[in-house]
Amino acid sequence: MDNIFSNVTFSILDLAPVLHGHDASLSFQNSADLAQHAEKLGYHRYWLAEHHNMPGIASSATSLAISHIASHTDKIRVGAGGIMLPNHAPLVIAEQFGTLDALYPERIDLGLGRAPGSDQATAYALRRTLNSSPEDFPHQVEELESYFAGTARVKAVPGKDANVPLWLLGSSDFSARLAAEKGLPFAFASHFSPDYTLPALRLYRDRFTPSNQLSKPNAMVGVNIIAAETTEKAKWLATSQQQQFLSMVRGEPSQLMPPIDDIEQEWTIYEKASVEKSVNSKSTIIGDKDVVRDKLATFIEETDADEVIINSQIYDHEERKNSYQIVSDIVHI
Repeated sequence: MDNIFSNVTFSILDLAPVLHGHDASLSFQNSADLAQHAEKLGYHRYWLAEHHNMPGIASSATSLAISHIASHTDKIRVGAGGIMLPNHAPLVIAEQFGTLDALYPERIDLGLGRAPGSDQATAYALRRTLNSSPEDFPHQVEELESYFAGTARVKAVPGKDANVPLWLLGSSDFSARLAAEKGLPFAFASHFSPDYTLPALRLYRDRFTPSNQLSKPNAMVGVNIIAAETTEKAKWLATSQQQQFLSMVRGEPSQLMPPIDDIEQEWTIYEKASVEKSVNSKSTIIGDKDVVRDKLATFIEETDADEVIINSQIYDHEERKNSYQIVSDIVHI
């Protein structure tokens, strides 16, 4: 079984959780500490995600958070998983990531998404207009590429000739098609959209066209993993993530709450079903070392992933680090 892990790259997705009773300062301290821990364990990349108007996620100013992590590490790749490009002028993103590349050469990744990462009111607050639509995304990607290539009329300084690999992110087949067409690596958000994972990956691989950046398909998949010494303890730790998803189901996003003893007392049958639709056995692995090993091997076998990026929403920072340690021990990074 261990052989299935040998050709797979393992990375970390950090949502920079804001813990109940604390502020974003602690979030960034914990993220830097976790990134240093991940680097020692041998994880390949450390990505942060753009979200807005979310009390439990501190990485809204994503490029700043990336710089913070890169400044506290030496070699692990650091990047965005992702930047929601419709929220920004492509020139600004080229300048930001050109700056990051100049500060931390050969270490910066740029994953691009087309969703707003927020609600409509927040999208308006970010953009001042909602005239653009997700269908504009391919053009925005091309514009961004032109700044990095130096072919645009306006020059991105820094940015021109920056060595920042682009990834396309998605939770449906739209970005899978675009990534295949452009010959870019593709990261699928299977950690919250498990049902569409296999169709999107199949489409990406079937339609892939080689490019200067990539000669063959390169697919990353996301998974939630909460590992502990016992499955019982892991299930208890997982109630923090369940509470966070429940708060979103209720339309009242919250900070990351401490674990509770009986999650069943917290939700209705409908709410439980809604949470489990996103956080289910296909996308979330909860258990001890043996359970995680078996389920992760099955997940990799089903997806044939080149890379797995792991999100672990655990309230206690040391338990979160321990979860990544257990995964590292399993896959022999």
